[in-house]
This record gives sequence, C-alpha cells and structure tokens, in this order.
Amino acid sequence: MTYIVKSSERLRPAASETETKALLYLMNFREDSDEVYYFVVDFFNDLTGMCKMADKMWDVQSKGAKNSSPKMIGKELVTLYKNYLSDFEFSCFILFLGGVSNTVRIDNNINSFDVSNVEVSALEKIIEGLKEECKSKTYINDAEITDDRINDFLSKIYFVIDDKEKSEYVKKIIRLNPLIIPKDEVLVAIFNEIMNTQSGKKNNRIVEDITLSLPNDAISYGRHLTVTEIKILVLNRILTQEVVGGKLPISFIPIYSKYPEENRKNLLEDCQLDFSKALFDTSSQDDYWKLFEEVYRLITNNPNDDINEIFNKLDKDLKNRCRHFNVLSLKYFISKIKDGLEL
Repeated sequence: MTYIVKSSERLRPAASETETKALLYLMNFREDSDEVYYFVVDFFNDLTGMCKMADKMWDVQSKGAKNSSPKMIGKELVTLYKNYLSDFEFSCFILFLGGVSNTVRIDNNINSFDVSNVEVSALEKIIEGLKEECKSKTYINDAEITDDRINDFLSKIYFVIDDKEKSEYVKKIIRLNPLIIPKDEVLVAIFNEIMNTQSGKKNNRIVEDITLSLPNDAISYGRHLTVTEIKILVLNRILTQEVVGGKLPISFIPIYSKYPEENRKNLLEDCQLDFSKALFDTSSQDDYWKLFEEVYRLITNNPNDDINEIFNKLDKDLKNRCRHFNVLSLKYFISKIKDGLEL
C-alpha cells in the first residue's frame, strides 16, 4: 500500500480564508468533530483531518468562489476523486464551497448535503466537469474514469457551503466563559492568525512526489496543526487582551484575600507584570507555550481542582524554566486560564 503526493500547492503558499473556514468547520461543526485531532495541510489535499492515531482520515477540498456552477464543482472534485482511487482509505470526502449557483441544489436552504439534494441536471454537469478534469491530470488513468466508479464516489461526497462569518468559526473553538468573549474584531484577528499559521505549514517543506507507505507517515513531515495547538492559541489571545489592568480572576480570590489588605493592590500588579514579562519574552516562548498547554491540559482533565491543586500537579522542572513567574504569579496565571474556560 503506497500513496504518492501529487499537486501540492507549491505555487500558492498562502492559505485562503476558505481553507481556514474549512479547517474550523472540520474541527467544530460536524457530529464527528471530536474524533479529529490532526489537520494535515496541503498534503493529500487542501486539508485532511486525522484522528489521534492517524488511522481515520477526513479529506477536504475547498473553493472560495461564491457562485460555482455545477461543471466547476465537478472540476473541483478531482483531487478528492484521486484520493478515492488511492490505496489509502478516507472515511469522508468533503467539498467546502464559498457558494454555488442557484441551479445546484433542490433545497437552497440546506447548506450541508449529499447528492440527494443536487438537481439531476446539475449532477450531470458535475459528472461532466469531473471527467474533463480527470482526463487533464497525469495522475489519473483513463481506465479509472468509469461511470460506476464516479457514481460510487459521488455517493460518498458531502458538500458544505460556507454560511458563517469568521467570528462565528472562532467562537466555536473553545467553550469560553461568556464574560470574556471579545468583540468580533478581536475574533476576526484570531481567525487571521490561525490562517497565517496554516499558511506557514505550506512553506516548511516541499512534499511533491513523496511516497508514503501509511497515512501516519504524513505526520513526520510537520505540515499539520493539532486541535490542542489551535485551542491554546485562541485561549491565549483572548486571555492576554488585558494582561495588565485586568479584573481580578475569581479563582485567585482565595489567595488574594489571605494577603495583607494594604499590599493586595501591589500583589495583583506584580502578578500581572510577571505574566506580561513571560508573555512577551521572545527568548523563552517555547517554555511559556509548554506551560500554557500543560496548565490547559490539567484544568480540562481536572475541572474540580482548585488553583493550588493544579499548581502542585505541574511539572516542577517546567515551572522553574518559566523564570518570570514566582509561586503567586504562576497561581494567578493558572486562575486566568481556569476562569476563561467554561467547564
């Protein structure tokens, strides 16, 4: 069993808005989204989701045009069809579209659908476009372009039409305390940061003509993001909007209230200053992100633990490597993360 990587987008390094929306759709808006862990960028396709053990794959092709005709839709299906024909097994094939012409759907109110919601005349044009595009590709043999195979392939296709704003996609990433959800312009900025991170994965190595023996071999090339990585990025950006001068975290009150009253204001300011130093010290960013991820993991796995219990479970060496924090400011940092999550 082998897979040869073909037509990775070497000439288009930037991820489009539609590709990032497709990633966040796969991450948050499907019934099986909880199974997706890896997002492999521009390897098998624009985007391929994988479970944690990389033995289940969701294949996604995206197109940003807002008024795709049936024939154009057929042409866009060619990479998905290539993967359908491959030795590797993909559990799902998704075409994520910016929009379609009004000749495509039977019910124009349904934005996620299979071929049962496609007009017969439109389906004929889709097949025509797919066949034409297949014949133009060197990686698909004429013998593989049969009606039986194409009909079976189309029965497995799921069409998704983008119907959400950037901010809506970001809001769905983490269950946040409603009190800290920022304005839409902040959410859009976070969306754009995810998009830029996704683009960076296209630039790290050319993978054209690489031969894979197993799907999980793709993870070795580093062209992927993980669910945890995206969640931590989003949570960090939201929690650090007001590092200095922000409100006292509720989870920190038991510690704060024990402190001498005349020094509490200084305590809060010192904790916020340490947090700010850790956040902006470029020389120790790796340790900061490892600490953030570990705190996030401990809180989500132990939602009933208080701040002191989380602090005690943190790796001692990791705590010491994050040199800007002391015992109190680290507990403040843990409080900010805990209060930001809606557990």
